[in-house]
Amino acid sequence: MDSERLIHAAALATVLATGVVYGTDVFCAMVLRPALARVDDQTLVAVTGQIHFFGDRRMPIPGVLGIVAAAVSVAAATWAGHDWQAVAAGVALAALLSWLLIYARVSAPINKQLTAAAKDGRQLPNGRALQRKWDSVIDVRALLQGLAVAASAAVLMM
Repeated sequence: MDSERLIHAAALATVLATGVVYGTDVFCAMVLRPALARVDDQTLVAVTGQIHFFGDRRMPIPGVLGIVAAAVSVAAATWAGHDWQAVAAGVALAALLSWLLIYARVSAPINKQLTAAAKDGRQLPNGRALQRKWDSVIDVRALLQGLAVAASAAVLMM
């Protein structure tokens, strides 16, 4: 496979894999957040705990694939001397790694608490506060994923 095809294949894989996470984060920001604000605390913990139970097990697949594909795109574009493609792919990779940092430091610990409570069928006295903290980063997470998708699409257009 020549370098141009590798760059494009990796960028396309980044767009497709990252698009899954981007769409999920946008859905959470636009639909799930206001919907959960209207339910009682027990329902909030039960529902979000179940969502995170499945999400934290299934979403790493497109997440990791997107990061790996972005890194391959950066490496291939750099190796081929395609500076603008390398920069665009680098922006995508930086956005994805920034997203991962926010997820690991803020979202994942909250997900674990909500999942454990839902699994055990118990209430969390701070469940609503945990959800507010989780919600406080969802817009930034969606923005970073959108930036990664746009930057990877730019690689395809060069």
